[in-house]
Order: sequence, then structure tokens, then C-alpha cells
Amino acid sequence: MRSDMMKKGVERAPHRSLFKAMGYTDKELQRPIIGVANAANELIPGHIHLDRISAAVKAGIRMAGGTPMEFPTIGVCDGIAMGHLGMKYSLGSRELIADSVEVMATAYPFDGLVLIPNCDKIVPGMIMAAARLNIPAIVVSGGAMMAGECGGKTVDLITVFEGMGKLKVGEISADELQELEDTACPGAGSCSGMFTANSMNCLTEALGIALPGNGTILAIDAARIRLAKESGQQIMSLVEQNITFRQILTPEAFHNAVAVDMAFGGSTNTSLHLPAIAHEAGVPLPLTTFNEISEKIPHICNMSPGGPHHIQDLHRAGGIQAIMKLLADASLLDTKCLTVSGKIMADNLQTAVVHDHEVIRPLGRPYHPTGGLAVLRGNLAADGAVVKQSAVAPEMLVHQGPARVFNSEEEAFGAIMNHQIKPGDVIVIRYEGPKGGPGMREMLSPTSAIAGVGLDKEVALLTDGRFSGGTRGAAIGHISPEAADGGLIGLVEEGDIIAIDIPGKTLTLKVADGVLAQRRENWQPLPAKITTGYMARYARLVTSANTGAVFKD
Repeated sequence: MRSDMMKKGVERAPHRSLFKAMGYTDKELQRPIIGVANAANELIPGHIHLDRISAAVKAGIRMAGGTPMEFPTIGVCDGIAMGHLGMKYSLGSRELIADSVEVMATAYPFDGLVLIPNCDKIVPGMIMAAARLNIPAIVVSGGAMMAGECGGKTVDLITVFEGMGKLKVGEISADELQELEDTACPGAGSCSGMFTANSMNCLTEALGIALPGNGTILAIDAARIRLAKESGQQIMSLVEQNITFRQILTPEAFHNAVAVDMAFGGSTNTSLHLPAIAHEAGVPLPLTTFNEISEKIPHICNMSPGGPHHIQDLHRAGGIQAIMKLLADASLLDTKCLTVSGKIMADNLQTAVVHDHEVIRPLGRPYHPTGGLAVLRGNLAADGAVVKQSAVAPEMLVHQGPARVFNSEEEAFGAIMNHQIKPGDVIVIRYEGPKGGPGMREMLSPTSAIAGVGLDKEVALLTDGRFSGGTRGAAIGHISPEAADGGLIGLVEEGDIIAIDIPGKTLTLKVADGVLAQRRENWQPLPAKITTGYMARYARLVTSANTGAVFKD
């Protein structure tokens, strides 16, 4: 056993003595040692209940003859960090989480690892660490939040963000916004739409690194506790069979994940996190793969923020396994891929059934003929930009308008809320990329404000930063190269005409080359926004969004 390095033999008597100081018995130390990475904290609604999940996981491990040893990780709630300095630290936390899990599982050579994340950067951060370690590992998340109800309508966190703009234009009252605030997030779990956290949790099933149901069983459902116990038992089987993480994270598994992502219309952030995980697994996953697969995969789930359905609806309809069954039956997935169930995907899908053909539509009757995400290129995004095309109004799929240029999210948000943005405008927010931000902030506040003031079908927003998975509208992010790296977005001036063609996958600044060359001669990047501490180091190490914003090798 791997854990023998720290516990077996006469020379490890001091080590065993320290374990016994914590109450471990000889019998427990003789068993396989399973690390349990628990991201529970009192700062994230999706994590407030993870101690219950961890207790169930540890019960499963013990039932199967192992000894669990739990340790914590940090976690940032993107919703609470949104719109202020804290959001600069969110994406950067992914690398810290990956590093911390790697450190713990190396300093303590566990025989296996159970990962218990639930939200935003915590899910990919833990998975990246397991890919580095390449030991038996399994993911079990905390589950999604129930959607709320207000005034007879289903609501979620995005309803509250958009409510700010509606209040500004007099569409709702302050009392109505207060009611939304009180009802939109009714309890524990990851926010209820197909935002970043739920997108990544669902993709753990498509990658094969979590048991069926992990993506959609709600946080409040007792089935979530049963799944946690089963995951604890299953890690012991993976250890016994020596099925390691990279045996599952193959190129075919990543292609399956992108296909499922396109089918359910996931967050644009998946185009950051899947390549970052693939990088750790030694698997190439360029942005071009997303477009190639998107052309083949219809968008068959219309989830919030682009549509009316929430994770509870998707689970009732059959969940991720039902989506995969449809794709597999059309030969759009590689079903020979190994999964943490110990079986190949084809075996897992035998009992999958679609129970609601409106939540999960047949391939021949999709919501959109191609996948939920699109990668755009052009002179304004030579290395790519990403848009959640399934959440874009049809009239904004092709658009041309004058640039309204801002060097920070705060400047743009103020202009939107003060009615300085007009129909047809193309808002450009720059110096918000991985390096320039630093940290590539999510910008749910400006996109929600645009929707709230009723301009989401008339205004586009471009940025070298990124968007929340809750964003809807013509919001194009991840523009690479970013402004801080000399990208063309840094040369855009007020009033320049920008042409957007999402079906054509192009993003073009319509300014003559000679004019751009002259502007470049006079260009200087903005001074660094953070000059001390972790994010200053992050800015020096991070690579572009089109590479997953991973650190330089």
C-alpha cells in the first residue's frame, strides 16, 4: 500500500506514535488510508453542509474496510465575492486548492482520495490535484440548491442580480427586491441553475470521475447522503483494483465531457477548467476542440440562466446519465471509457431513461442545433474568445456597433446603472484578464444590470475577463491575448466599430491596420492593480485564458 511509506516497519514507530496521539488504533493503521478532502466552510451556501457529506463518505470508507483521514481546503463563493476586490482572488484560489490537496496527499501518502467540493473553483481545483497525483480518487459533491419561489415564479440568484437593474428603471420596487433577496436562495447547495458550479459537478459524471447522480441530486435529498456513502465504499474498490485517476481522464473522456457540456449549455467557465484539468492529466485540449464538438452536438437542455429549467428539473428528467444515453445512442460519445464505478460508461448507461422530453429534448428536436458554447476568433481575439451562445437572444447573434470602452468592471457597471449605455452599443471591459485583473474576475453585475435595464437584446459586452455561469445575453469573454499582454483589445478606442458574428465564429475590430499600428506605437499597459501578496505572484505566473489560465510550466 502507498500509505505504508508512513506507517509500516520498525522505522515508522515514531510515525505510528503520532497517529496514536490522535486516537487511531493499530487496526485502523493497518487498513488502507483514504484522504478525504473536505471543502466545508461557513462562507459558501454550497459548502455549509459538507460536513454531513464528509461524515457519510467516511462511514462508507469504514464499511468497506478503510480508514478515512479528513483535511480541509479553502473556498471562495463567487456570488459573495462578486463586484469587489474579492473576485480578483476567486480564479486564483483554484491553483491554491490544487496545490494544497497535492501537498496533503504527498506529505501523507494516501492509498486513495475522496474529493468533496461543490462550488466554482473548488471543483476543478480538487480535480486538478487528483490528476497530478494520479492515485485512485473519486469526486462526490454537495449537490445543488433548490430553486426559490417568489410571487408564484421560480427564481434563483440571477433573478436577484437582475433585480438590481429592474429597480433602477422602476420595473420593481425596493420591497419587491427585498422579497427576491429573501426567497431566491432557499437553502444549502450550489446555486440552482446551470452556472459554473453545477456545470462542473455535472461534468464529473461525463468525465467518469464521479458516480451517476453526482451532478444533479439535490443537496437536501437523502439520496445525496446515500451517494456519499456509496462513494466512500467505491474508493476502496478503486484502491483494490489500483484504478488511478489518469486511467479515467483520457482524451476520449475529455471529448465526452465537452460533448455533454454542449448538450446542456454549461457555463463559459468550463472552457477554462476543462483545459486546466486536461493540462494536469497530460491531455491536449485546445479551444478549437470546443467548436469542433459543438458543431456535432445539439443543445437539448434549456437551463437557467438561458432557459426556464433548474437542476431539480434536470434531475427529475433523468439527469446527466439520461443526456449521455441520448448522445451515446447516436454514437456521439465514446462509451468504452472507464469510470469510477469500475465499469465502462456503456454499462452505467444501461438503465438511464429520459422522463421529461421538454427538459431533455430528443436530438431531433433540440433547443438549438449546435452546442451551448462557441469559440470566436478574429483580429480582436486572435487566440480565441468564448460565448454562451445558447443564452444569446437571436437578434444579437450577429451584431455591429460602436465600442464603449472601460478599463475596469466598476467603470462599466456605473455607466450601465447611470443610463449611459444606448441600444446598439458594444461595451468593452479590458484589463480584467488573468494577468491584468489580476485574476480574471467574473462580471455578473454588469451583465445582470444590462438584462435588468432591458438592454440584453440590444447591447453586447466584450471582455478579456470572464463571466459567471449565470450570465445571459451577448456576453463574450476570455478574449485572448488580453490587454495586459498587448492584445488588440487594449487598442480599442471609444466609437470604434466592432462586428460580432456568433454563428460565423468571428469577432472583428473594424479599424484599418495602419491606424492600429500607430496606436500600438503609443500603447502602454496600465500599471499592475495588485503589487503585493499572492495575486501579485499569480499575475507573474499565470498564462492566457485560452490555455485554461494555468501557471507557466
